[in-house]
Amino acid sequence: MDTGRMSKTESIARVGISYLFAFGAGGAWMAWGPNTDHLWLDGLIADLIATLVVFAASRLHRNSSFYDAYWSVLPPLLMLTWWIESGTPADDPRAWLVAVVMLVWSIRLTGNWIYAFPGLHHEDWRYSMLRDRAGKAEAVVDLVGIHLVPTLQVFLGMVPVYVVLTRTGREIGWLDVVAVVVGLGAVVLAFVADLQMYRFACSRQPGQAMDRGLWSWSRHPNYFGEFAFWLSLGLFAVAADPDAWWALVGALGIYAMFQGASIPMMEQRSLERRPSYADVVARVPRFVPRPPRKAAA
Repeated sequence: MDTGRMSKTESIARVGISYLFAFGAGGAWMAWGPNTDHLWLDGLIADLIATLVVFAASRLHRNSSFYDAYWSVLPPLLMLTWWIESGTPADDPRAWLVAVVMLVWSIRLTGNWIYAFPGLHHEDWRYSMLRDRAGKAEAVVDLVGIHLVPTLQVFLGMVPVYVVLTRTGREIGWLDVVAVVVGLGAVVLAFVADLQMYRFACSRQPGQAMDRGLWSWSRHPNYFGEFAFWLSLGLFAVAADPDAWWALVGALGIYAMFQGASIPMMEQRSLERRPSYADVVARVPRFVPRPPRKAAA
């Protein structure tokens, strides 16, 4: 399908419609599909079914950026589904704390996508690069690498939410407070970082590298904020059940994705396109924000 002349409004509408079909398909599985006797597995299967619908829309429109907003739209819906199906009390305080942090994160990230998304004539450069490198296997890479793997990573990140909803009864404590502060702080940090980068991109000179604001303390403050949000969910799980430390695996998976794939790809592209970025690498920390090193004399 030719998307070259499609407006931003029409593009977002098409993505939204595809998500309605996707969540409808996933919801149909939850309502009428075979019962696996494991709520988490039912949720995973529904998530994968929805992802396949989004993948079909991506192929139809020849644009894998169809998937981008799925990352931030799916988690609140999955939490709501688990909340209803698990029979967790509607007034459970920890569940509400998680829901508030997640909704703030989802609205912020989805809003950022809507604000920055130019339309379906544009596709994230990483997607086309991955498909081009795959050659004849590009459809497989599109399905697995661009759609299914991120879905599985987000699902792992949601495991702490499942723990909170299925292991109720423990009173709110200091770790819940830490989780709220970390989660909301992460959202604010990512919001400011994305806004600073957007404003910089609108006025930068050719070859100029970003090293202002939060980006002078970390080369990828937006990724750090995203990781911190998923970490906050893990803290909620440990607060609900101290033996559920393993639920932190979701945040660790997000961290591994950033460090092993996303950041190296961004760094290589920046070094190729902006020679001055080498100086930024020498001065500014890679991930965790801290004061930059002084430039060598």
